[in-house]
Amino acid sequence: MLPDFFEPKHQRDPQFIEQIKGWVHDALHPDEDTSIMVTELRCSEPGCPPIETVIALLKKAQPTRQYKIQKTIAAITQADVALLATREPKMIGAPEN
Repeated sequence: MLPDFFEPKHQRDPQFIEQIKGWVHDALHPDEDTSIMVTELRCSEPGCPPIETVIALLKKAQPTRQYKIQKTIAAITQADVALLATREPKMIGAPEN
């Protein structure tokens, strides 16, 4: 299925993203050298949720720790983020030597 490029996109409020980043910091306690990325993705492939939010923790020379929440950015709550501390992240990439 092809994406509908004419479908209006809803706005992602930067305040929601900053709030989620704060909750991630509180729940997962990354160090100051770790960047937190919050991205909302659409998927039209079979078996994939229509929208999910990907939270990635990036640190130089370390694998990226990735978590997914099957909600829009605006629908995520502090409780959703707190649950991430009970789950193993998907590890992406290997540290460079």
